[in-house]
Amino acid sequence: MPSINSAKVLILATDGYERSELRVPHEELKKRGATVKIASIKEGSIKSWHKGDWGDSIGVDLQAKDVKVDDFDAIVLPGGQINPDKLRADENAMRVVREFVKSGKVVAAICHAPWLLIEADALRGRQATSYRSIKTDVKNAGATWKDEKVVTDQGIITSRSPDDLDAFVTKVVEEIEEGRHEKRAA
Repeated sequence: MPSINSAKVLILATDGYERSELRVPHEELKKRGATVKIASIKEGSIKSWHKGDWGDSIGVDLQAKDVKVDDFDAIVLPGGQINPDKLRADENAMRVVREFVKSGKVVAAICHAPWLLIEADALRGRQATSYRSIKTDVKNAGATWKDEKVVTDQGIITSRSPDDLDAFVTKVVEEIEEGRHEKRAA
């Protein structure tokens, strides 16, 4: 089982990510000793969405097309409406999500990011949560939707909103230290 202080975590995002849903896991996981990299479908930097308008930017470490899932222990998928909608339309981003799900490694999605898990057909038969406005999407994808801060099903972690970030990050750490979840299909 990997320890969080030796874990390698990938955050997959693009322009329009909900600022807190990327920044809080990024900062908290690094504080706990994890190596955290940001991948995107573009080079350079990506711009956040913060309080109803464009916010600050963060640098990208690698492009989705270059991600090797074997190099990481977990993936974090921040929400916001714009970010996951752009990512689910990009084949390189979806390859990364599908490969993480198939690998049995930790997959954590918050807010609207379960759209990526829906696109990867990773929620069928599982328990999950999401931002309330995509509850029907999650249910139509075959999941049992729960109105809880954090829901985990075989290493797939979902949370509802920025209000749940403390529970979300705590569960990411716990699941990383628990290790792989075999027999999981996408």
